[in-house]
Amino acid sequence: MTRLSASTFAGLPAAVRRPAYDRSRLAPGIVHLGLGAFARAHLAEYTEDALEKRFGAWGIVGASLQRPDQRDRMKPQDGLYTLLKRAPAGPELRIIGSVLDVLVASESPSALIAKLAAPETRIVSLTVTEKGYCHDPATGRLKADHPDIVHDLANPHAPRSAVGILVAGLKARRDAGLGPFTALCCDNLPSNGHVLAGLVRDFAALTDDKLAAWIEANGAFPATMVDRIVPATTDADIAEVAKLIGAEDAAPVIGEPFRQWAIEDVFANGRPDWHEVGAQMVSEVAPFEFMKLRMLNGAHSSLAYLGYLAGHETVADASGDPVFARFLKGLWAEIMPTVPAPQGVVLADYAKALLARFQNPAIRHRTWQIAMDGSQKLPQRLLGTIRERLKAGASIDHLALGVAAWMRYVTGTDEKGGVIEVRDPLAAELKRRTEAAGRNPGALAEALAGIEAIFGHDLPGDPRFTKPVAGHLTALFDKGAKATAASLG
Repeated sequence: MTRLSASTFAGLPAAVRRPAYDRSRLAPGIVHLGLGAFARAHLAEYTEDALEKRFGAWGIVGASLQRPDQRDRMKPQDGLYTLLKRAPAGPELRIIGSVLDVLVASESPSALIAKLAAPETRIVSLTVTEKGYCHDPATGRLKADHPDIVHDLANPHAPRSAVGILVAGLKARRDAGLGPFTALCCDNLPSNGHVLAGLVRDFAALTDDKLAAWIEANGAFPATMVDRIVPATTDADIAEVAKLIGAEDAAPVIGEPFRQWAIEDVFANGRPDWHEVGAQMVSEVAPFEFMKLRMLNGAHSSLAYLGYLAGHETVADASGDPVFARFLKGLWAEIMPTVPAPQGVVLADYAKALLARFQNPAIRHRTWQIAMDGSQKLPQRLLGTIRERLKAGASIDHLALGVAAWMRYVTGTDEKGGVIEVRDPLAAELKRRTEAAGRNPGALAEALAGIEAIFGHDLPGDPRFTKPVAGHLTALFDKGAKATAASLG
């Protein structure tokens, strides 16, 4: 079968949408760190739409920080790939042309730094996951003792962390007499623009006070809120895309039809016309971000742990189970009083829309995928809500079950005795604590809640938190996830 490429994509079936601009004239303007599936289904499609609306020098150069896999898949395809949008009514196919090249930082950090320092680079965007920022989620500050940060401080010309790479690029621009690029964080971090600005300044200050001051005076770090369900691409997806487009595509991405992007409109040197293709350019992203973080992400994580334990492979399967659909409604009832509604949004309607998105049978978003990196996600997605509910003297039954389900999940064994592959930055610490506690729910809850980096000082000592969590954890061991969720009514 013919491989998708610039020389072959014109011959694809008429139903496959392709770039409506002269791609041979497209010049780069954006460098994206962490060119995974989400960035290619979200940032790249918004940019594709903007290029079709008003053409400009806004092509994307992707950068993989560690592995060459993405480069090796996309290079033979001239950066082209298929976005398959799975809707209940049927698939929609589109070839994305906005990605021009992919670099691999670990192979040539100097090449990546040079690209960041190039005059044409005006935006450096990031999707490196929460753990990729080498920060303390509880404080938002840089962890100077993180191995990658220690490495980058000692090897400023060969950084391997996202923060180290940004600072190296900004330093090169300053030294060349250029202005800074805009650093655009597209990860699910609270106040992500503010956090990234602080991390970059923290790192720069450890090497050069004048550089830190220059970045603070001139840099731009817009806050963003991104939303689209993008499941991991499977071999079956790759085979389906090949059949539908009549060509081999080694790098397709799968997404739901829904997408949302709220962006603080603060840029150092221009941006694509994203506002003309659906992005919301706002003065305050926080209300949108906060709503999504608590209502979508909090529910996603809770459902992922419970659903996985109950044997549901996907979010659609789990949320389609009436027991878990009822659990989600109860969870949102606890969350919504802690969420100020953004302008024009009715939270109850937003919750209904979330449930419909979760239950889209065409999207196979794996519960295991969402369950990754829970130690980084819990503080933002669930624990902040729990603290507010406790302060108000309100119930946390559903929220506590989400936490207990995480604790049961990280024991590494499912309800049928199968091995769970627990992927988490604290995996070794979690394993040590869970093995020491064994299957004693009280001891296990106490051991895991004692991880200060996750639960802080307050929650482990508050029986209003520890008692319901331990009680739910006992039920999860005794009755299983579905029966425990059902018992909440």
